[in-house]
Amino acid sequence: MTGASINAGDGGIGARQAGFWRDLLSVAGRALRAIPREPEALVPALIIPIFFFVVNVGALSDISSFAGVADFEAFQLPVAIVFAVTGISRASALVTDIQSGYFDRLLVSPVNRYSLLLGLMAADLVLVMALCVPVLVLGFILGVGFATGPLGVLAFLLLSGLWGLAFTGFPYAIALRTGNPAAVNSSFILFFPFAFLTTTFLPQEALTGWLATVADYNPVTYLLAGLRALISSGWVLADLLPAIGAVALVSLVSFYLAFSALRARVRNS
Repeated sequence: MTGASINAGDGGIGARQAGFWRDLLSVAGRALRAIPREPEALVPALIIPIFFFVVNVGALSDISSFAGVADFEAFQLPVAIVFAVTGISRASALVTDIQSGYFDRLLVSPVNRYSLLLGLMAADLVLVMALCVPVLVLGFILGVGFATGPLGVLAFLLLSGLWGLAFTGFPYAIALRTGNPAAVNSSFILFFPFAFLTTTFLPQEALTGWLATVADYNPVTYLLAGLRALISSGWVLADLLPAIGAVALVSLVSFYLAFSALRARVRNS
């Protein structure tokens, strides 16, 4: 890994560009190689969304037509995907590195500081897109088809993966600020209001009162609308562009928090 420098006065992070990609790939490769050794982190992330998908479809599909949902399997598939990819990160592994002193040793080495976090995020993107595949396969088995065809499936995977990546900034910020595994493991609670105060079970036009108001400001509402459009409606820009905007907004907030936490830890090391 190649040279890096830190401005200790203002906590800034700098590095020679020549080694950035090599450092990033090294960090990402290490993170990906560690994943098979931690099945306890992956199995719940896969089983829980599949379980809720099957239960929701089995329990509610017969009454979904009263809410104006013709194909409840297609309506619920994006919900299962969002549950599968949200909160999945290597933040717990980062806490382990912090507690063991390995992260501090990296900070005194010539590794690019940004690559320490971006490499983990690159591994997260690969992981969350892989987690989408079994849920998608189950959807296909239950008869869900894509109005947008194979390209729509790829766009669906990419948009879902980018949402999962966007949310990773929150657990990384907590990991870098606290170094506490319990705090990191609790970070998924941040997603709960986003997950249920939205169009999880009903279309937006069927929501009323305060729930309708909250859903209007919930980025997950627009993400689900974009994913559902790829399945049922086609390339509807009125749905896809707000979905992309919602992902970008969450990315902006979470990445700012994560990289601010990284700067603080570098400054204090």
